[in-house]
Amino acid sequence: MAQDSLLSDSFTMQAHKNPFVTGDGVTPPKLAGRDGVLRDVTISYQRALEGIPPRSFMFIGLRGVGKTVLLNKIAQDAEDEAKCVVSMIEAQEGRPLTELLFPLLGTTLRKLSKAELAKDIVAKGFRALRNFAQTFKISFRGVEISIETAPEPGVADSGNLEFDLPDMFELIGKAALKQSKVRILLIDEVQCLTKDELGALIVTMHKMSQRGLSVVLIGAGLPQVAKLAGETKSYAERLFDWRRIGPLSHDAINQAIRIPVEQRGVTIETEALDKIAEITRGYPFFIQALAFYSWQEAQPPAITLADIRKAYRPAVESMIDGIVRFNRLTATEVEYVKAMSQLPSAPYRVGDVAAIFGRSASSCSRIRDNLIKKGTVYSTQLGYIDFTIPLFAKYLNGTLLEAKV
Repeated sequence: MAQDSLLSDSFTMQAHKNPFVTGDGVTPPKLAGRDGVLRDVTISYQRALEGIPPRSFMFIGLRGVGKTVLLNKIAQDAEDEAKCVVSMIEAQEGRPLTELLFPLLGTTLRKLSKAELAKDIVAKGFRALRNFAQTFKISFRGVEISIETAPEPGVADSGNLEFDLPDMFELIGKAALKQSKVRILLIDEVQCLTKDELGALIVTMHKMSQRGLSVVLIGAGLPQVAKLAGETKSYAERLFDWRRIGPLSHDAINQAIRIPVEQRGVTIETEALDKIAEITRGYPFFIQALAFYSWQEAQPPAITLADIRKAYRPAVESMIDGIVRFNRLTATEVEYVKAMSQLPSAPYRVGDVAAIFGRSASSCSRIRDNLIKKGTVYSTQLGYIDFTIPLFAKYLNGTLLEAKV
């Protein structure tokens, strides 16, 4: 009994030291392979602090590649700079952008109100924010928000977001410029914005750039964001620094796993690292899940190839549970994505999917559009679609869980 207790305690101590994480958007113990992106964003807002017009960024990529992790890291690093005023939101289907931005606009104005140089501009900003709230009927829990201040005639009161959002950002940008500060706004899940909202953001940042104001926007979303932005405003391609966030290199995978493991006095076999790279194909969410469950299986002092094999199935199930929202799909939509998974390779021609599904391509257009809106698939080019979740097709057709590793 004493020996069993000792083993149990040893396992518990080892388990609670597991450095790896499996949650969606949770920062891993070692953020590897993204140094270049982080460096370029830092340079952009540091240039803004020098009075040089900054560049805004848009990260696009599949689910689980670490876009949210990047945004969180950028926000954390920028907040450490006293001259940065940082805020972050997650766009949500069915919730207006104005409602999400309103509290951040107010908070930003309050942060910028402390300097005597900017007091007049900030006061005008609060009056404009009153107009903004009333014009767009912004509410909280069903109650419309009101601000106890006089209005600012002709500012942020047209009811057209493409005019009113630039008004608000311009006042904030001018207040920041007076104090040699930079305003950084991060927006996750950009694909959830409506066409009008995305268009207003693009117009806003275009005007900030033209006027040399220290405002930086960093967005992240699924691959369709690039197409949506281009269709909304043709100059969006030139306005943002577009970065495709993809799989990690073999070297980055090694860093992401070996460094946290060795920091806890454990080693990992080279064969085990190579197997993780092979199985995950560099997909960050899967890397963390497989590393997490491999640690749970391992006995000190090393993680072995055998541990990777034992961890494979729970890691796959954890990965799929973490990023797939089956409860958002109708029964018909589930059958459609299963039909996609029966095809030999991606991207999938919509006519081929329809043939397996047993309908014409045109009759499937609504199903396809709904799946795109729900972020399950995206259009790679005219007439072709693919999953937004890596390895999802293999999961649906059973080859991922049953794979020999």
